[in-house]
Amino acid sequence: MATPKKLMKAIRVFEFGGPEVLKLQDDVPVPEPGDNEVLIKVEACGVNPVETYIRSGTYNRTPALPYTPGTDVSGVVEAVGKHVKNFKIGDKVFTTNTVTGGYAEYTVASQDTVFPLLGNLDFAQGASIGIPYFTAYRALIHKAQATPGETVLIHGASGGVGVAACQMARAYGLKVLGTAGSESGMKVVLGNGAHKVFNHRETDYVDKIKEYVGEEGVNVIIEMLANVNLSKDLQLLSQGGRVIIVGSRGPIEINPRDTMKKEASIIGVSLYSSSKVELQQSLAALIAGNESCWLRPVIGPRYQLKDAAQAHRDIIDSQGASGKMVLMMS
Repeated sequence: MATPKKLMKAIRVFEFGGPEVLKLQDDVPVPEPGDNEVLIKVEACGVNPVETYIRSGTYNRTPALPYTPGTDVSGVVEAVGKHVKNFKIGDKVFTTNTVTGGYAEYTVASQDTVFPLLGNLDFAQGASIGIPYFTAYRALIHKAQATPGETVLIHGASGGVGVAACQMARAYGLKVLGTAGSESGMKVVLGNGAHKVFNHRETDYVDKIKEYVGEEGVNVIIEMLANVNLSKDLQLLSQGGRVIIVGSRGPIEINPRDTMKKEASIIGVSLYSSSKVELQQSLAALIAGNESCWLRPVIGPRYQLKDAAQAHRDIIDSQGASGKMVLMMS
């Protein structure tokens, strides 16, 4: 007689749509790791804006239905495939990309996307490394090729990617400017590497940035909401300046001439396009950041698994982020 499969709680999506399509089920079979995979008992899972775009069906890549959302997981190794050599049962780990989804009590990830939990970070912080810090490194270093002494403006700097980019840019010797939409968010930005912060809900905040940077402008802009800000960004750039698009929720009209005089660049970022070599480079930088104490994820709102739909509403509709949003399993 076959041994019955162990069951778990997990969020399942059976159709694309609003947050209400996130369904909590308690009869989902615990996945089994393949030969090169690791089964992780999930302790925390990061919630990222991209997961709301995928859930709505508007993202440029969508999973087959039904699926479980979530990529940024931290937890404890429960089992390993027969070809896995670098991890053993009981290891504390985080992953940057799950195979079976992170909004669940257990998840499977390929061993090349699983890493030891860094330093003294707790599980909530571990679940805040993947997309935020790897995206920040890809945007700032791989794509913008930012160099010490340059000025970087991080739009939406109080969220997960924004905080990571602030910490990283300051550690790498850049002049760091940030924007946020609330007093608490502005404090987070200033406390995590920014030299100056602006409230992007003020109607004249662009003028204030222009006055602060002067005629030289901003060398690099890390943009989280391009459909709102891209046209303004082009007005702020220096000669040879670069706008790095991390997030956008729709189209925007710009004047291409705004790029011509300054020979400016608009560069999109997709973490999923990273090569294995680039991921290893990012990891090495983050390990060094942890060792030198500049990598310190800031945790914002915490939710239980059953409240995943509310987390999706809040990450889009909140008046201003203050740290990384996470789902906690206990």
